[in-house]
Amino acid sequence: MSTMSQKNDGKRSARERMQEERAAEQAKARRLRKLAVAGTVLAVLVVAVVVGILVMNSKTTSYSAAQAPAGTTGSNNLQVPVGAANAPSTLTIYEDPRCPACGEFEKSFHATVNQLLGQGKIQIRYHVVSFIDRHNPGDTGSKNAANALGCAQNVGLFHPYHDVLYANQPDETDDAWADKGKLITLAKQVKGLDTPTFESCVNNNTFGAWVTAVETDFDKSGYNSTPTILLNGTSAYPTYNGVSISPQSLIAAVDAANKGKPLGTLTPASASALASPNS
Repeated sequence: MSTMSQKNDGKRSARERMQEERAAEQAKARRLRKLAVAGTVLAVLVVAVVVGILVMNSKTTSYSAAQAPAGTTGSNNLQVPVGAANAPSTLTIYEDPRCPACGEFEKSFHATVNQLLGQGKIQIRYHVVSFIDRHNPGDTGSKNAANALGCAQNVGLFHPYHDVLYANQPDETDDAWADKGKLITLAKQVKGLDTPTFESCVNNNTFGAWVTAVETDFDKSGYNSTPTILLNGTSAYPTYNGVSISPQSLIAAVDAANKGKPLGTLTPASASALASPNS
């Protein structure tokens, strides 16, 4: 090989090395840009998650009893009382409006419970929970119905509207009450409830914070299914003290618990609130 050829080979090799080094630097720069973009995206996602958690916590912790419907009672006004306040026995009921087992309980015990209420033997304390919406992401029927019940309670018509909802309860897998218009239409069956005020309350989710607070309270209660029913604090469904509950045995249990105690006195307002389209 001549001396000139060796010099040319050396220059080509130098050029190739420079090209390789330049290509490597460009590739490194591209990788760094990609990492920077990925880091930015990750940071945005982290911030979004943190903000979401803060918003959720804010919604949970921002509830105050003043946001509850009128006439609610108990700790933070999470209970809806129905019947005489001085009734000798208390029936505590945790129900989800979409819960089919709750619907079955209402069908079987509706007349009996209303009879006991009218006689001043019991007061019911309803906890309107809404956990069934969790089964399918995006469902809102339970929460909408719970809010609508809060709207009815706010004008003293919880009980009749409660009975109308259970008489028209959709299948559990049918999120029919995601359509608030259906809840408003059902209000037409309750005298005095079908008003612009009620419609606005339903559409604006006026008692949404209360609905969330009731559900949060249920989650912390240790109970994990509905209906959960307690007679004077003792589980009463599907059995009470080891005996299967029936309308007849519920009456017997209440009478035994009330023995020797005066019956409750219904005020005109509480008596009126018992009026049910399905009585």
